[in-house]
Amino acid sequence: MFPYTHYLFDLDGTLIDSAPAILASFREAFARAGVAPVRAIDASVIGPPLVETLQLLAGRTDAALIDALAGHFKASYDTTGYQATTAYAGVGEMLARLKGAGRYLAIATNKRLHPTGLILAHLGWDGYFDAVYALDRFTPRLPDKAAMIARLVADEGVPRDGAVYIGDRSEDGESADANGLPFIATTWGYGSLTPADLKPHWRAVNTPAELG
Repeated sequence: MFPYTHYLFDLDGTLIDSAPAILASFREAFARAGVAPVRAIDASVIGPPLVETLQLLAGRTDAALIDALAGHFKASYDTTGYQATTAYAGVGEMLARLKGAGRYLAIATNKRLHPTGLILAHLGWDGYFDAVYALDRFTPRLPDKAAMIARLVADEGVPRDGAVYIGDRSEDGESADANGLPFIATTWGYGSLTPADLKPHWRAVNTPAELG
């Protein structure tokens, strides 16, 4: 087990495979809006916040269009769509082992707070986490993941010398760096961080068992 007392996790691509659910809801949103996406709706678009991804897919930043697409996405994803989410093999067992060993577990995710809660309950994980943070947990909305991690650390009294952030994208590592936290990259996620992508002070794990 790593020598940490506080484990802060990204969600999509790190703990859960949400691609089938998210991509289906993106496709439904564009179909309902009668708009053709300007790029492929595939796993490469998973990770950033919803509005940012919709702007990328639409190739436009028009507020009325993005609001309409977001509404269609939420209507699909937040009702039944999220139920297609699955856990990566071994993640549930890893979380149970860490929690059983008395570790503090938290989530800091770009996903909206409402579907995050739905997914944790769907997977039976809602009892594992001491805190769940999302950009839209606060008003005004937090600007980025680095600010979200900073808020979590401050609110929860997380000791920087005993904590680690775990994710699958370079953004995750850079957000950990911005907060003076070590970073562990999960190689099974959408970010697909390779050894060449890792900064010298970042570590990588290939299976959830290596974390727990």
